[in-house]
Amino acid sequence: MNFDAVIIGAGVIGAALALELSKAGFKTLNVDKNHDAGMGSTSGSCAIIRVHYSTLDGSALAYEGYFDWKNWSDYLGVEDALGNAKFLECGCLVMKTEQNGFMKKHKSICDELRIPYEEWDSKLIKEKLPIYSQDSYSPTKRIDDEDFGKSNGSLVNSGIFFPTAGYVTDPQLSAHNLKVAAEKLGARFKFDTEVTNINKKNDRVIGITCSNGDVVNAPIVINVAGPASFKINKMAGVENEMNIKTRPLRQEVVHVPQPKGFDFENNGFVVSDSDISCYVRPEHGGNILIGSEDPECDIREFVDDDDFNREFTEQWDNQVLRYAQRVPSLGIPSRKRGVVELYDASDDWIPIYDKSSLNGFYMACGTSGNQYKNATVAARMMVGLIQYCESGNDHDEKPFKYHLTKLDRELNVGFFSRLRKINPESSNSVLG
Repeated sequence: MNFDAVIIGAGVIGAALALELSKAGFKTLNVDKNHDAGMGSTSGSCAIIRVHYSTLDGSALAYEGYFDWKNWSDYLGVEDALGNAKFLECGCLVMKTEQNGFMKKHKSICDELRIPYEEWDSKLIKEKLPIYSQDSYSPTKRIDDEDFGKSNGSLVNSGIFFPTAGYVTDPQLSAHNLKVAAEKLGARFKFDTEVTNINKKNDRVIGITCSNGDVVNAPIVINVAGPASFKINKMAGVENEMNIKTRPLRQEVVHVPQPKGFDFENNGFVVSDSDISCYVRPEHGGNILIGSEDPECDIREFVDDDDFNREFTEQWDNQVLRYAQRVPSLGIPSRKRGVVELYDASDDWIPIYDKSSLNGFYMACGTSGNQYKNATVAARMMVGLIQYCESGNDHDEKPFKYHLTKLDRELNVGFFSRLRKINPESSNSVLG
């Protein structure tokens, strides 16, 4: 089998890359060990669409991607037989805390990029979220700490609201939509298949070998394997020269019923609260989804992506009870519900969109947890990077610059380099 490019992975970014490469005239094949697009870590994504990041480049990429989600069916150009995913633009409130510098830097970034935001004071927060207590509980603690649940005497009583934020109701469906759109342009997908070897010749990738013995020939291979990306990089022999690496990080996301007396599903929105190290969003069926913002007191559990505990642990309890500090009327169900999945986390939580030391081998890694929203624009950027490098340019010496069309702004893709130093501006968390 001969293709112009093989894409390892068919999550939301892998499927978007198939679509964008196909638009650019490439004959592509996605290979994925799951049985359909988006069935890996994408299916467990909270699918939050937000435009605020702790870095200027991160925010620019996110705001550019927002316009694709805003006009999803137009972007796809097809109607999936399963339906097209829906982006609910409910907005996102970020509580001003000492941990996020009271959002001073984020506001400055948004002013530069013309990202709309609103200042919310204590009165407006209480009006919009009457269930919320504004007591401060930082620093974040675990529930076995004797001071857990005790206010520190101050208040978290203001925030920044981003109206151009929200969430996609079905992340797996969004990846399937991208697959259908790509297939319409000739892209092919091979599921239930693992990659067992990255084939090379004369310091250049020449294709892959699959678990069923098939050999696929291609001068370009792109690693978009999510939590398995580190294994693929090792297989390609490119990991040793990478300054920034990725590892699979186990995460638990909680689903709990909304408290009585407030319709969070229809009147709520995404909230990021670093005072209690939780983020939340509405979930269908009158539920609230609670994720962790990875406080220092929690152990980061790096695991084998093929062998990890899929049962809930005491981390579930910690996340629920932390949020209950903010919402005292929250009911705690006896049965634990939610999602246990993996993030493909980089050393500084900023993704790697880059070439490698092996000619023709590219990577879009370290994306889980905070890059779902950037899938479409990251895919276009990767197409530009591939074309730039395959034309003989040295991206390491003279980084490719990608033009963000909606923002009319140049983005230095070297920001996402595998060779960068750990970025001190990163929030080092999932919702920075």
